[in-house]
Amino acid sequence: MKKATSKRVRITDTTLRDAHQSLWATRMRTDDILQIAEAIDNAGYYSLECWGGATFDVCMRFLRENPWERLRQIKSVCKKTPLQMLLRGQNILGYKHYPDDIVERFVALACENGMDIFRVFDALNDPRNLEKAIASVKKYGGHAQGTISYTTSPVHTVEAYVKLAKEQEAMGIDSLAIKDMAGILTPGAARELVGALAKALPDMPIQVHSHMTSGMAAAMYLAAVEAGAGCVDCAISTMSSFSSQPPCESMVTILESEGYDTGLDQKKLAEINAYFRDLKAKRQPASTAKVEPVDAGVLVHAIPGGMISNLRSQLAQQGALDRLPEVLEELPKTRADMGYPPLVTPTSQIVGVQSVLNVLGGKRYGMVTDETKHYAAGYYGRTPAPIEKKLQKKLIGDLKPITCRPADLLKPGLAAAAKEIPAKLIKAEEDILSYCLFPEVALGYFKWRAQPADAKDPIPADVEMQKKAEETVPAAVDPETAKFAQIGKAFAALMATVGGGKLDLSAVKLDESALAPLPETGAGSDKSVASPKAADTKAAEGTPVLAPLNGTFYRSAGPGKPELAKDGGAVKSGEPVCIVEAMKLFNPIKATAAGTITFLVEHGKPVTKGQTLAVIA
Repeated sequence: MKKATSKRVRITDTTLRDAHQSLWATRMRTDDILQIAEAIDNAGYYSLECWGGATFDVCMRFLRENPWERLRQIKSVCKKTPLQMLLRGQNILGYKHYPDDIVERFVALACENGMDIFRVFDALNDPRNLEKAIASVKKYGGHAQGTISYTTSPVHTVEAYVKLAKEQEAMGIDSLAIKDMAGILTPGAARELVGALAKALPDMPIQVHSHMTSGMAAAMYLAAVEAGAGCVDCAISTMSSFSSQPPCESMVTILESEGYDTGLDQKKLAEINAYFRDLKAKRQPASTAKVEPVDAGVLVHAIPGGMISNLRSQLAQQGALDRLPEVLEELPKTRADMGYPPLVTPTSQIVGVQSVLNVLGGKRYGMVTDETKHYAAGYYGRTPAPIEKKLQKKLIGDLKPITCRPADLLKPGLAAAAKEIPAKLIKAEEDILSYCLFPEVALGYFKWRAQPADAKDPIPADVEMQKKAEETVPAAVDPETAKFAQIGKAFAALMATVGGGKLDLSAVKLDESALAPLPETGAGSDKSVASPKAADTKAAEGTPVLAPLNGTFYRSAGPGKPELAKDGGAVKSGEPVCIVEAMKLFNPIKATAAGTITFLVEHGKPVTKGQTLAVIA
């Protein structure tokens, strides 16, 4: 029996950001959003989370879109409902700290282009890393929502969270979010935490965000609302559950049955859900299509929803998806070693990738990313618990530890960044901000954007989907028949090179990938078609330097920075000579011997695991 309505509880829709980040590795296009944006705007949500998180990086890297233009276009349609973004404090949207001038200008441009609510968080819950971002949001007229990044450990207590909330209240936040990124907040713990926060900050609106990874979030939301939370995050049902948020339609029914009013239009929700049900067939990556509906293991490894799909995708790119269980077993150990950080970007990426390297490399901390090194040295802020001194020394090498606010060590960066970008590639000031956050990715996108339409390389996300379609072999097709079909495709490609009825063999380039081994078609098989390794660009003799992972090869640590080693120059054994960017982090590759190094791969080119990057004579 429905109870009498007594209180309004609002719902923020996460479908346009966190839901597809959690389920589809952030592969939703701007056109996908615009086709349904008006209906979403009319549904009655408190706010629409549509920007921030991984959307910025993926827009440029995989979708070849301008993230700023996405924001403007959504705002042009959604005039009733406030837009909301996830801002990583001093990290903005990247994986390191940025200077204060970049933080402030980013927030200013975001407000100017239509952003209303900024959920500002820090992965370590270090209040020093929130100050500048919150002050900038307030300065430019946005709604500053402070955040508690929730996790469990010996050092994460209710008292510690209340202290953090009061520190953010003193900074001038307009509301407070509890960010349960892994879905590990239990109903009882939520009731205790929200109750304590409501008592300590009686005038502060409290919002709760969670994921359905463990299956508890919907029950937890109800407990949080009963304890005083006034808003919860949900996704439309087709884009909900698993590692996403609780389903909006179900949550509306649950809340209304308890006497709460959400103000949402169920007919509009049905229309929105039908749209995303159809879109799902086109946009869901193969690496995330076969996931368990509930992962009770998250109660141990505590991996956040947004990271789960990315971790699967990244392991698949390394040809090591079958080793996911080993990574999940390693991850809690790595997290404990690194001081129990909450697993949310960028610490989720740092701890997650380090766990992958510990497994794939065969030796714990045998290879350490630059990000892990800087994290252990304090360049991301204070770790919740101290890192054991011996391990810290091993991780940081010759890097000097710091104890101050990390951003205090950074010089203003906007002017210098603007000088590094070729003027012909800059269309607006926002391009400079994009470059500041993701230099290599932004430059790649700018160069692609500048090409004539008929000269542009294929959009990486489209290539992914094409590969997904090509690798799907119907079980009913006989393997030999399928193999001849592949040969036929290769022959057709060859004949397409024939001009004027004459076969010019010098022009023929047979695509050997069409003759790649077929995937196994038996029950339970999940093997993808193997692609041949890229050949080295020139031959040389000596001790090889091999790529430990699939990724992108770089001679320097970023645009404007010197090469780690000169081609033909002398190197010492054990010193970094190049970088392979994999899983969004930079992995220094060390010399395997002393001598003269000769590089075999061009800067910025993709490489495969085991490929020879250089030789040392």
